[in-house]
Amino acid sequence: HGFATSWGIASKLLTPRECAERVPLLDPGKIHGGFYVPSDGIAKGVRASEALTREAHSRGAVFYSDAEVTGIEVEGGRVRAVETTGGRIETPVVISCAGMWGPRIGRMAGVSIPLTPMQHQYARTGPIAALAGETEEVVHPILRHQDASMYFRQVGERYGVGSYQHRTMPVSPEEIPRYGEASVMPSLMPFTPEDFEGAWRDAVELVPALEDAGVEEGINGLFSFTPDGMPLLGEAREVRGFWAAEAVWVTHALGVGRVVAEWIVRGVPSIDLRECDVNRFEDFARSPAYVRVRSDRAFREVYDIVHPQQPIREPRPLRTSPFYARHEELGAYFLEASGWERPQWFEANAPLVEGLEIPDPGDWAGRFWSPIVGAEHQITRERVALYDMTPLKKVEVSGSGALAFLERLNTNRIDRPVGSVVYTLMLDEEAGIKSDVTVARLGEELFQVGCNGPRDVAWMEWHLPPDGSARVRDITAGTCCVGVWGPLARELVQALSDDDLSNEAFGYFQARRIHVGEVPVVALRLSYVGELGWELYASADMGLRLWDLLWQAGQGLGVIAAGRGAFNGLRLEKGYRMWGTDITSEHDPYEAGLGFAVKPEKGEFVGREALERRRAEGPRRRLACLVFEDPRVVVLGNEPVYSGDAAVGHVTSAVYGYTVGQSIAYAWLPPELAEAGTWLEVGYFGERHAVTVADEPLFDPGMERMRGRKEPEKGGRVGAVAKR
Repeated sequence: HGFATSWGIASKLLTPRECAERVPLLDPGKIHGGFYVPSDGIAKGVRASEALTREAHSRGAVFYSDAEVTGIEVEGGRVRAVETTGGRIETPVVISCAGMWGPRIGRMAGVSIPLTPMQHQYARTGPIAALAGETEEVVHPILRHQDASMYFRQVGERYGVGSYQHRTMPVSPEEIPRYGEASVMPSLMPFTPEDFEGAWRDAVELVPALEDAGVEEGINGLFSFTPDGMPLLGEAREVRGFWAAEAVWVTHALGVGRVVAEWIVRGVPSIDLRECDVNRFEDFARSPAYVRVRSDRAFREVYDIVHPQQPIREPRPLRTSPFYARHEELGAYFLEASGWERPQWFEANAPLVEGLEIPDPGDWAGRFWSPIVGAEHQITRERVALYDMTPLKKVEVSGSGALAFLERLNTNRIDRPVGSVVYTLMLDEEAGIKSDVTVARLGEELFQVGCNGPRDVAWMEWHLPPDGSARVRDITAGTCCVGVWGPLARELVQALSDDDLSNEAFGYFQARRIHVGEVPVVALRLSYVGELGWELYASADMGLRLWDLLWQAGQGLGVIAAGRGAFNGLRLEKGYRMWGTDITSEHDPYEAGLGFAVKPEKGEFVGREALERRRAEGPRRRLACLVFEDPRVVVLGNEPVYSGDAAVGHVTSAVYGYTVGQSIAYAWLPPELAEAGTWLEVGYFGERHAVTVADEPLFDPGMERMRGRKEPEKGGRVGAVAKR
């Protein structure tokens, strides 16, 4: 209900009696309540397609029936033509909407379409006595039974029952019959009644009137499933002009049609599609083995309530940093992202919790949490901690045209002396934030770019100059990174290096090649946690040695390994945005509070004209910092924000700030409500919690600690996690 409210969808929580009033066949004694979406409805795929076909035909579209695609011509990395049984069609653009045949179409062009067709059972009952004489096909709303992974829909005097609780039944695209070979249609497999027995028992328990009607007919219909359960949309990285609109169900088909058309014609869709982008997967996630296992899980989770932080269970581990063995020795609790094993906290730090008052965030927000997170957060503020930053996507840009290429793609000025690091944004043509990145200039023609994922790499590759003067290379797999952060970070690293790491010699947002012991590293003087320190990059083969040197040298300083739980709290206390969570392509830099990273005076860059126009028009909304009146309330993100009775925005990130002693959330709000001191409420599990808009950042607004101008405090705690 809160999620729907955040996105402007009308919904309501119902009592069992109210549920039965809408679906009279339902036994209200079997449920605790219901979630009602009045705008939900019925769409018939075949009839909808016929109607759209007629509309397209009236606008000049030509359809070739019974024309099977046999090949796609690609020349110079671009689509040139489509071969069919009816002849050859020259075209610069192909949109693959082939659904369960998508992988076959993709292979014709050399494009990976990571989906698996799965059988899904749907049965129709005989006439139901309570519906005798009903002439309307649909009077009752669709009924979804989340716990049993099934749904019900009225069909006149009958009911249709769909189930996802049966065993997974994948089908290879090569095994799907052609139209002429299928008894009814290729997407329909023979019904397997033995797989429906459990679903039918659950159906009768919830809707007793079905028992006497019985199952009259059934099908096993094919649906497309992807590794993360989301559609595959957009232009493929491998071949320009090859667009995907795959794994699209009828529930969101029209919306997909609209945004893909916008994307092709205007270059930018009207909503952010990062979670649907066909280029979002790393190479391993396109492997047949991974696609099968993860698509299988996506089928099982169709109706599951999945925690936002819930990691995949298999296949794991897939990607591990060189420090993985040491993390295991320290009792790391791992979560997973993009295949990487990422420590959330370390059980070795459990003794640090003793004597601290660390608030419990509650059952839901605390599902993947430990009080150790609070202790690691505080030790980072007080001493020094090592963070594994290896999963950060890293790209090398080189060549005589590298500087001009990066200037063209970025909002900030990249033309700075060798040894400079720049925080900057890549925008789309409509000034939406495509990504936020750091660019380190390591040589006259050599740059290292810290990105957010494979979509960034594809974006950069698409904008490379045709003369070959700039090159882009993903170096993530061959490198590793340790974030050494905290007031004692300089003392730790300097003990291992003959290079001068003083504030005067190695300033904030600078980059240098140094040695840490025997290990050559690229050291970037920056921090995502708001403390003095460096990101130390090394080749993967030297990674374990780097970690061990830092760990051994830091024992006298009280060094710890810290996880992503502490990292997230530290960054929010400093107000640092996370792309894909706090900011997306639906936001511009000024709305997001990132105007400092925009230098329009530097000249042309992608999105500059649209950004200037947006700036003149004024912000549509702003990203604001909220502080809860009750510090014991901790939310997770996507909760609605209210002003009076009206939902006016939604939370992006939230955490308890152990240094500031406050529960923090960031939220998108109308500009007039984003002013400091504004009183609002956040909805969380049916309750409203008071919040106040606060000036940001909450911690070290003068940047004294990160710039190394504040000496480490001796003794005591930095913040508000108090001793008992």
